[in-house]
Amino acid sequence: MFETLAKTQGDGWIEAEARILTAWAETGSEALNLLQSRGESAIDEGDFGAAIGHLTALLDHAPDHAMGYQLRALAYWSNGDFGPAAADLAQALTLEPKQYLALAQLSAMLDEIGSRERALEAVQMSLEINPHQQDVKDAVALLDTGEDGTDI
Repeated sequence: MFETLAKTQGDGWIEAEARILTAWAETGSEALNLLQSRGESAIDEGDFGAAIGHLTALLDHAPDHAMGYQLRALAYWSNGDFGPAAADLAQALTLEPKQYLALAQLSAMLDEIGSRERALEAVQMSLEINPHQQDVKDAVALLDTGEDGTDI
């Protein structure tokens, strides 16, 4: 599926992306799927403490679920907790090295702390896996410019 996803020609990548995301989201049980869904909803609602709680409960029962770590990292980061967010992204990428969502998130975090070169590296890795991420392409354009918006 990743080979098809990486192709820039044709539209087979659309189904490949959907299948990958569906596989990543599957926790193995309805109860754990519910915890993940509640965590995602809490993130969407801006209730990062609740999201962290739901996703921690998920990961207590599914410690090999890479997407759970990526989602909890998003909640931690959104809550201003960079250390736990970075640790969760590292775990997500250890479990699933092609987790392009985690790489894109890592890039945004690195950019936020001023590590523009490393942020660009992470975002380029994400695009190598899935070159169809428009928001990530936009991030590359921003990273390629200086703080004042001019080319560096």
